Amino acid sequence: MKIVWSLLFATLMLLGGSDKEDMTKQAIVKIYTVAKIPNYLSPWDSAMQSFTGSGAIIEGGYILTNAHVVANQAFMEVQRYGERKRYIATVYAVSHQADLALLKVKDKAFFKGVTPLKFGKLPEVEQQIVVYGYPMGGSTLSATIGVVSRVEHHTYAHSGESFLAVQVDAAVNPGNSGGPALSDGKIVGVVMQVITKSQNIGYLVPVTMVQHFIDDMKDGHYDGFADLGLGTQKLENPAMRRYYGLDENITGKVIDKVVYRSPAEGILKENDIITAIDGHNIENDGTVEFRRHEYTNFYYFVDAHQMGEKVRLSIIRKGKAMEVEVPLTKTGDDMFLVKTTRYDVMPTYAIYGGYVFSPLTRNLIRSTNRNRLKLSYLASKWQTKEKEEVVVLLKVLASDISRGDNNFGMWVIDKVNGKPFKNFKEFFALMQQNKEPYYLLEDNDGVKVIIDRKEAMAKQREILEKYNVEYDRSEDLRDSNNTAQ
Repeated sequence: MKIVWSLLFATLMLLGGSDKEDMTKQAIVKIYTVAKIPNYLSPWDSAMQSFTGSGAIIEGGYILTNAHVVANQAFMEVQRYGERKRYIATVYAVSHQADLALLKVKDKAFFKGVTPLKFGKLPEVEQQIVVYGYPMGGSTLSATIGVVSRVEHHTYAHSGESFLAVQVDAAVNPGNSGGPALSDGKIVGVVMQVITKSQNIGYLVPVTMVQHFIDDMKDGHYDGFADLGLGTQKLENPAMRRYYGLDENITGKVIDKVVYRSPAEGILKENDIITAIDGHNIENDGTVEFRRHEYTNFYYFVDAHQMGEKVRLSIIRKGKAMEVEVPLTKTGDDMFLVKTTRYDVMPTYAIYGGYVFSPLTRNLIRSTNRNRLKLSYLASKWQTKEKEEVVVLLKVLASDISRGDNNFGMWVIDKVNGKPFKNFKEFFALMQQNKEPYYLLEDNDGVKVIIDRKEAMAKQREILEKYNVEYDRSEDLRDSNNTAQ
């Protein structure tokens, strides 16, 4: 009799587990995206591309997924597990920084009978997780089991910025992106990316980043993750430590630069030693202990704050210990010389006589190998008071007036008729206002490109038509009183 009851109990447990698993599956969504992908080398052009991703229904009537699943989207549909009907979806909020997005579906029937998934805690190393999604290789829902291998800062492929990430050994493939990773039935991360030249190394956006994003959006506006705008160096070198008069009990990072427009301007100085952040010691390699025996970049505690809050830093200045507070008011993009990768917008450009000009973006750098060394160096720099944005001669549309210049491409311009400029807006204004016979373009090495202004204006329409270019400038530069003839 005992054996019969034991078998019955086990059967009931299995059935209960099956019901719970089925409820989880009901909240998993397949996302169909049609995207308009800009061509940064021909910035007036674009191409349509279709792809799929995954997502999860969460509380509030939202679908949580990756930003890269919906980037540049022109049309989206979503489909629930076990159903064939697709519903039209729209993007409610997106963080390209953190590779996260929230979608909305207007038709309430889409959510009927679904129990939204809840959030768990940041997973521990060796904790088991289940990854749900719709990867390549089939059209039905896939579930793979794995364990957490690491929790540390990692570069997010979508934005190129570094944030906390969870490394897992569960099989992750294209199409899994945006799908939830669950532990004990709760979301602990969102599938983000995979190392292609490896076996089963995938990365999740951790639940802490997800919750930061959702909290950020509660006022209906996305502010992003803050940046201190500091250049810092490790303090592992013994000679450097002696130079700054540090004993073995003091650890931290030394500030070598407070960048232009940094929120720390006037608060921190070069050669200040940052020893702690929000009461957490900073090690000589720039890491902090965020859990017992687990270390990651000290920006972990910056990222824990919302924009507009303050972070408390313990510093040593000329041998004197002190506490300061830095307001978090800027993202990295507010201070980078070359912006992080752009999405959901068409590129900015202007054309004069077939000479095509554009601000330098990471999209452009990714699109070509021309002048890669110099452009990548510029992408590592911060803005200055004199230079907020790099402008390049993107390409030359060959014609009789550009002979000899047709090989120019991805060439950095520093002056227009001898005048420097801060950004593309100032560059465009100098070009528009120029009344001299020539546009004299020059780089810092003295290399010049000279365009005959009247000849360029006379030939402009003919050149544009030859290369099937409708407008001589991007939409953001057009207005009714300022169009080319």
